[in-house]
Amino acid sequence: MKATKEDNNPLRSLPSVHRLLAAPAVRAIGARVPAPVLTEAARSVLEAVRAELVAGNGRGVATPSEAELAERVVAEAQRRAAPSLQAAVNATGIVLHTGLGRARLSAAAQRAVQEVAAAHAVLEIERETGRRGSRRDHVRGLLCELTGAEDATVVNNCAGAVFLAVMTLAAGREVLISRGELVEIGGAFRMPDIIRASGATLVEVGTTNRTRLSDYANAITERTGLILRCHPSNFAIVGFTEEVPTAALAALSKEHGLPVMDDQGSGALIAPSELGIGGQKGSLKDSLAAGCEVVTASGDKLLGGPQAGLILGRREPIERIAKHPLARALRVDKLTLAALEATLCLYREPDRALAEIPTLRYLTRTEPELRRLAQRLKTKLQTALPPDRFLLTLVPERSQIGGGSLPGEDLPTVCVALRALDGVPSPDEIAAHLRHHTPPIFARIKADAVLFDPRTLEPEELDFIAQAVRNL
Repeated sequence: MKATKEDNNPLRSLPSVHRLLAAPAVRAIGARVPAPVLTEAARSVLEAVRAELVAGNGRGVATPSEAELAERVVAEAQRRAAPSLQAAVNATGIVLHTGLGRARLSAAAQRAVQEVAAAHAVLEIERETGRRGSRRDHVRGLLCELTGAEDATVVNNCAGAVFLAVMTLAAGREVLISRGELVEIGGAFRMPDIIRASGATLVEVGTTNRTRLSDYANAITERTGLILRCHPSNFAIVGFTEEVPTAALAALSKEHGLPVMDDQGSGALIAPSELGIGGQKGSLKDSLAAGCEVVTASGDKLLGGPQAGLILGRREPIERIAKHPLARALRVDKLTLAALEATLCLYREPDRALAEIPTLRYLTRTEPELRRLAQRLKTKLQTALPPDRFLLTLVPERSQIGGGSLPGEDLPTVCVALRALDGVPSPDEIAAHLRHHTPPIFARIKADAVLFDPRTLEPEELDFIAQAVRNL
């Protein structure tokens, strides 16, 4: 009997979904992967193979065996079952990497989150009376103690803090801000948009590079409701520049009976200059001491805690902000409060904060310490890789602070540079391989090499990198 055209159709040889699910390799992961996920993975693999065969019709595309299909189903099912939010290794040297979650929490903050997550918590209840309390009480005292503020509250992030504060203090009125401070804070969120969305009218003063005290004074009218200072978080203007000192701006606002608000952004409780970075940039305490009525900042930048928006200042405006109806929509949960409280407690002993808060440790790592870590990593990689195919060298480099904290500032470091001698695999292929490891590893590429920066690595993470490169 002659073979028909249909008999030669490779699509007819593909197994059914039911048959694939019965394959030993697929059944073996049935206890770890939910049945609906396995079924959808099998359907997805079969659809992809059908598309490959149709696209390759007449070009000798081989039909995968049933065992090969089963392996693909297992891989696809495991990918679908795995959580998308996973721990990662940050070998980029960017201390506050927004894509990698910014600040790494201290061990104390991790313990606090775990304890509160595993049980009920006294979030909004007074232990003495049993009556309802305020969740902001858990951090209000600490924030006031550490900064000198009269009162404080916390919301979900710094953009939320600015939005809520401006809406409370200046809705329906004008907000004065320097043209050089009309920043885009990321994700297309812009300070002018936040001000307008709050119901206030934006009034630009000065120029992009130079703004004087007289520019603010000349712009004040009976409609002015707030003077806003916004520290540029992700860029720096250098050269022919001028800006008004915070204390002078506070004095002007007091003279006209207006509140002045300082969106400091980075949220430093220890001034960057005391860490040896950031020149003369100050801390939250410095802004309040200069006379600002309200100061806003992030919890997950130079503070080194969880994502949160801190609002500090004089009692009267902070109470108004905390009682605004939108404050409830922007409030933080018990896990954030637990991590923030534990982080703030460490600052009661500055030396302990420097030793235990990862962000501060990474920022203050010395060149000898970085060189030792880099040499340890290089040795581990040399053991894992064939020397006739890959070259490993130590190179002087610069680490970035990141997170929109101190634009224009970077730190000296020593990186391990990895490159294939014949260019195969390429740096992009090596980086992709590292990202698909478990845990995923993120490095940076420069001068046709993959660079591992030890500034943002813990000693135990060096082994993860060595394991990941073994298959190269």
